[in-house]
Amino acid sequence: MKFKITLITMLSLLLVLAMGSMALAETYVVGTSAGFPPFEYVENGQIVGFDVDLIKAIGETQGFDVEVKDMSFDSLIAGVKTGNLDIIAAGMTITDQREKAVDFSEPYYSADQSIIVKEGSDNDLTVLFGDHDIGVQTGTTGDIWVTDNLSKKGILKGRVVHYEVFVMAVNDLMNENLDAVVLDSPVAARYAELKPVTVVGKVVTGEQYGLAVNEGNTELLNKINAGLKEVIDSGKMNELLAKYFQ
Repeated sequence: MKFKITLITMLSLLLVLAMGSMALAETYVVGTSAGFPPFEYVENGQIVGFDVDLIKAIGETQGFDVEVKDMSFDSLIAGVKTGNLDIIAAGMTITDQREKAVDFSEPYYSADQSIIVKEGSDNDLTVLFGDHDIGVQTGTTGDIWVTDNLSKKGILKGRVVHYEVFVMAVNDLMNENLDAVVLDSPVAARYAELKPVTVVGKVVTGEQYGLAVNEGNTELLNKINAGLKEVIDSGKMNELLAKYFQ
């Protein structure tokens, strides 16, 4: 009887310890902008996509959970700086300007910029010149490229129209309120599969995406980089690439 009581006590203790370790698992708030398929988008009311699966896979290797929060792209860095977000997973290009405010993980994806027009229109690459209206998502590298290389130099005479999410820009393009939209190449290709739009050209920018944390948060950044390496080495990254890009 005494042995049975001791065994039950030990088992109970192990159960409590196991539950305690589960309770101690940290949950990080991950900011994204869910109008950027296939990296992040809304499906059946849920935020899904490549970046969402990637950060969850990284969390599994490092023993942390994630809570994904959707917000406008240009609010993400401010969200990290104010402590409302812990991590940014939003197809964010690593740039010198952004690195002044946040710390990026090792790169996990490379991309360029593409130009899309309404399917069946007469527009081609010349849409970037003269009196045309171009849609961009505020704060993106596409926004920066169009503004700095076309608008400010007087090459583009029309408007640069800013949107919080690309879905709104693509809708305006289909409704002929825009002549073109400039956005990251993998996202442009995805919209061309889903909507009556056509990719008419690419601007080779050689961008690299990274996950971001607040500047100086070395502990969390090290976890992310370690998890990213494990996801790559285990073959999980190839599974995610096949799932969303093939």
